[in-house]
Amino acid sequence: MDLSPYRPNVGVVLFHPDGRVWFGRRAATPPPWCWQFPQGGVDEGEDLEQAARRELEEETGARHVTLLARTDGWIIYDFPPEAAGAKIAKGWKGQKQVWFAFRFDGDEDEFDLAADSHPEFDAWRWGYLAEAPALIVPFKRGAYEAVVRAFEALAAKPPDA
Repeated sequence: MDLSPYRPNVGVVLFHPDGRVWFGRRAATPPPWCWQFPQGGVDEGEDLEQAARRELEEETGARHVTLLARTDGWIIYDFPPEAAGAKIAKGWKGQKQVWFAFRFDGDEDEFDLAADSHPEFDAWRWGYLAEAPALIVPFKRGAYEAVVRAFEALAAKPPDA
């Protein structure tokens, strides 16, 4: 498969020491699919783990983290036909992502959703990794299902599981 039309991207699942995960509510995005994990583009020549750490800090303020795992290869999703925006205007078909699992080792007051001049999130919460596919926009659901499979051994189980 030709991956050249896919924008290089990283995603982060931030694990609480108890195995729950961090969800951010996308700013100005109405429910029901408004929660997601931090993610973002990779700069030309940037190391993938460094990109993941940069994106995590820009979007959440979190700096005190320990690498737990990463996915192998690229996880790909296509932008939906109705999507319009800068990424599509630049000719991208979708995104190819490597995902990283980090454990949060800091204090919760470290979270600063306004750390970047263009805040990605307007609220956050701890939840369960298994919830992720139901919270994300449908066109990213397959990618989130792959992330859940990749990191489920690290995750706490929901009380009703």
